[in-house]
Amino acid sequence: MPSPDEILNAKILVVDDCADNVDLMLEILREAGYTNVTATMLPDQVCALHRQHNYDLILLDLQMPGLNGFQVMKGLKEIEQDGYLPVLALTAQPSFKIAALEAGARDFISKPFDLLEVHKRIHNMLEVRLLYKELAQYSKRQQELALHDPLTNLPNRRLLEDRIETTVQHALRNQRKAAVMYLDLDGFKGINDTHGHAYGDEILKLVAQRLVGSSRKEDTVARVGGDEFVIVLGDVGGLHDAREPASKLIEVVSEPYQVNGLTLRLSTSIGIALFPDDAGSVGDLIHAADNALYDAKRAGKNRWCAAPASTAAAAAAAAAVPHQLKSVATSAA
Repeated sequence: MPSPDEILNAKILVVDDCADNVDLMLEILREAGYTNVTATMLPDQVCALHRQHNYDLILLDLQMPGLNGFQVMKGLKEIEQDGYLPVLALTAQPSFKIAALEAGARDFISKPFDLLEVHKRIHNMLEVRLLYKELAQYSKRQQELALHDPLTNLPNRRLLEDRIETTVQHALRNQRKAAVMYLDLDGFKGINDTHGHAYGDEILKLVAQRLVGSSRKEDTVARVGGDEFVIVLGDVGGLHDAREPASKLIEVVSEPYQVNGLTLRLSTSIGIALFPDDAGSVGDLIHAADNALYDAKRAGKNRWCAAPASTAAAAAAAAAVPHQLKSVATSAA
């Protein structure tokens, strides 16, 4: 639950076209101990002010010239997409009370003001609003945890698959390719067995930092379990666009690690698969890169291997280059 200090420090906006009413409400709020209170007599400014300040409570007069309170609430609904409108309606018309609630207001205060009613309704509404915000933030944190690896804070497999799907769709629209690089750390088990899992966890966090630092901002670096990572490259023309990044990652991962005064070393093996050369779906693309990773392991580790179809496509493209050069030379002669 929100603390008393959090309630008194909540952001409140008073909206009324009558200066006397504004002054009275400001005095009531300040005497009650509320410290973050502002006011406006211009209803057409309310939505812009709420976008800027994200008020916890808007005390809104319903009868105003130009833009009335109902019209203001309609604009506020477009800002509060989650459906919670922090509006406490102020009205002297009994018939407006139900209409205000139907329009989205959470509660109302009758004019002329009853001091006890004003205090109670404002306090209750702020308590609910702040609790709602806490729950929304908690839900957001839980969602982040569900999509990210808790140790490295990298995307997990669930988010990775979504990112691959997005990258593949982008490649289709632009008639380009996408690459998936599957990494496994060589020698990681030995570090865990010799020095313990705490050292292994520090290594994994350092590896994650190096992978992110050596990748483009638009690439996705994910941890998919244990000592396995996946990097997704978009806007790829062919295998040649993945070779250099793979070689760079092998070099970066192989640099020594300093953990609690110890110098530790390991390397990485990488499997590369291209869309659409090696696979046409997210799952098959990951599987193809994983198979290429095991080829790299069997070939001696600390290297990269590409899946068969992308390797064949790269070989065919390389073989075509001399033929093209020969044709150009013949034409020139």
